[in-house]
Amino acid sequence: MNPLFEKSVYVARREALARKMGSGILLFLGNNDSPMNYPANTYDFRQDSNFIYYFGLAVPSLAAIIDVDENRTILFGDDFTIDDIIWVGDQPSISDLASRVGITESMPMARLQDYLVRNAARKIHFAKPYRHDLQITLANLLGKNVNDVKSLASIELHKAIISMRSVKEDREIEEMEKAANMAYEMHTAVMRHCKLGATEHQLVGVATGVAHGEGNGFSFPIILTQHGEIFHNTDHNVALQAGKLLLVDAGVEGLMNYCSDKTRTYPVTGKFTRKQQDIYEIVLKANMEGISLVKPGTPYRDIHFAAAEIVMQGLKDLGLMKGDVKEGVRLGAHALFFPHGLGHQLGLDVHDMEGLGEDYVGYNEEFRRSEIFGTANLRMARHLEPGMVMTVEPGIYFIPKLIEMWKKEGHLAQFINYDKLDEYLDFGGIRIEDDVLVTADGRRVLGQPIPKSVSELEAIVGL
Repeated sequence: MNPLFEKSVYVARREALARKMGSGILLFLGNNDSPMNYPANTYDFRQDSNFIYYFGLAVPSLAAIIDVDENRTILFGDDFTIDDIIWVGDQPSISDLASRVGITESMPMARLQDYLVRNAARKIHFAKPYRHDLQITLANLLGKNVNDVKSLASIELHKAIISMRSVKEDREIEEMEKAANMAYEMHTAVMRHCKLGATEHQLVGVATGVAHGEGNGFSFPIILTQHGEIFHNTDHNVALQAGKLLLVDAGVEGLMNYCSDKTRTYPVTGKFTRKQQDIYEIVLKANMEGISLVKPGTPYRDIHFAAAEIVMQGLKDLGLMKGDVKEGVRLGAHALFFPHGLGHQLGLDVHDMEGLGEDYVGYNEEFRRSEIFGTANLRMARHLEPGMVMTVEPGIYFIPKLIEMWKKEGHLAQFINYDKLDEYLDFGGIRIEDDVLVTADGRRVLGQPIPKSVSELEAIVGL
């Protein structure tokens, strides 16, 4: 049985959600086990984050409703049979599970459809499914075409959930601090094992041991690569090579499912070349100054642009870019080297609540997504609030295909010294990322500080 907060926490969250919604039936489907190659051989189970937030139970094959009009909350699920118990041991009954999270009513799963059919004339709110099995289940429960289910999801419910989950409670911050400290242990272990003769795969093994030894494992598939210019490179079948930079983007999910997300980049040999250090120091400055700008009321879009200006100015100082920095960033010239956003919210999900719609999480009526390359990838633009947790993760990447395309088109040539870029086509990429809590009067980086200055990294890598 997974650890839980006090039952009053879940009761209060459900009551707050009901008040926000005002009326209707709120339907929550928990996740099911997902088979790897046959039904009994499954991937590690991960409960839906919204289900965790309001019901706490990280148990497969559950569902719940909050009937706002009738002031009822019902947990649906099936008790284990003796055939199940033989294989997995005795398990709590559904009524027992319900009681642990402050629910007094429970029913077998077969009763869920009966309840929904009886109340089909009322508004039934549900979140957009991201798993195909639940998309099919929703279609069957509601008597809808499976291809229409996603479009029928309740935007009203999405916005209500986002308004609650965006601002973390103190108890959530404590769990995220634990996850951040686990990430410290994981990243520093990888740093110490990073030396010639090892392989990326072996370093992933080191990280895996810490992540599973301390928590629930990785909070997302680990990115550990000497090709940092590939943002989500999960291919690890490469030996460590002298002269290469190793980018490690990895977080740990704690025992209560809250996540960390940290990135460090350092030379495989533990010693930066002059060229590597020049680029690294630009990214480090963007990271640290970006963190310093985090405070309530500040639009995160403005912090992104500030970091982008640091990147462009640094590259201009090295002769790789030219022209007016503010104008270059406005037009997206920096995005040749920094084509993603500065960061995203963090919580029970790594890209917190992304399944509810990035434009609802990071944007609103005041902030609309840009259509300019690079800036369009900013996940979070709106004003920061106390209790939000953000990642701050600037980067500089030399992506050969992108450079080739822009150079051929002469794209934004008034800002980019394309000929000099030939010296950097095999450079790779650098990203530095920290998890930052927005406090009442500023910010606090979560977790024990992971080495990130040049001197700190050169002192620990390969020890």
